[in-house]
Amino acid sequence: MRRSTAVVFLIFANLFWAGNYICGKYVIGAMQPIQINFLRWLIAAIILFPLAQLIEKPDWKSIWKEWKILLLLSVLGIIGYNILLYEALYFTTSLNAALINSVNPAMIAIFAAWLLKEKLSKVNALGLLVSLVGVLLVLTHGDFLRVFAINYNAGDLFMLIVIISWTFYTLLSKRIKDLPPIGATAVTVAFSLLLMLPFFIHSNFNWSFTPATTYGILYLAIFPSVGSLLFWNIGVPVVGASHTGIFMNLITVFTAILSVLLGIRIDLFQIIGGLVVIFGVYLTNKKSVKRPVRRELNS
Repeated sequence: MRRSTAVVFLIFANLFWAGNYICGKYVIGAMQPIQINFLRWLIAAIILFPLAQLIEKPDWKSIWKEWKILLLLSVLGIIGYNILLYEALYFTTSLNAALINSVNPAMIAIFAAWLLKEKLSKVNALGLLVSLVGVLLVLTHGDFLRVFAINYNAGDLFMLIVIISWTFYTLLSKRIKDLPPIGATAVTVAFSLLLMLPFFIHSNFNWSFTPATTYGILYLAIFPSVGSLLFWNIGVPVVGASHTGIFMNLITVFTAILSVLLGIRIDLFQIIGGLVVIFGVYLTNKKSVKRPVRRELNS
């Protein structure tokens, strides 16, 4: 796959995740985190398995042979990340959560350089910094001192675990690059459902849905669950974990855009910050040009 195609996939993955923050508000008040997570991935599994069979026709036995890594990915990326995120939002504000989440790209890049020996050029590292500045502009409305005025609580600690969970999910995603992405994602989801089932059964779930809850769950199942996870798993092996993480800062930008479409006002600093984030993403994925070595001729 071409790198440019993988980049497009990663952009759409984060667009769908941005919608998760908005639709999640309609759902989190009506359900427990384990209930939201189980239902969205149950619907996703119903979509993923036929889709994998139709498009990839995978050798399911070869996929199940990699059950150890897929089980670990399900714990980190599907169960750990999502449930802890919903738990965090019970205790902390969206500003705190988004601010802490903006550290994730840097953490992914650092761990990728340390554990996977992926190298970042000076331009790429600059892009990482620029994108983080853009996120801070969006979150603080241009007043960087607000970062030091925020009171941190239990939800913020949950968010730290959230970004650690997603960091290792992203790093381990490279281990499944030889597997068909849709089939591997479907099996990963199946593992997560098996692990969550006992907790869902004992959660006293109320099956009466409001229209807003129904639409919210359907969105979470189709776009952030199926779409984002597939696009992310396809893009990571092509772009590289250290370069992929920076795309997560686009979540803030897309959330701002969706907010405008919903009639929520945003200020000039949020617009400028969004453009800075996009420029940072460009720099982080810019390939360094190697200059030809000049050889001196003996006279």
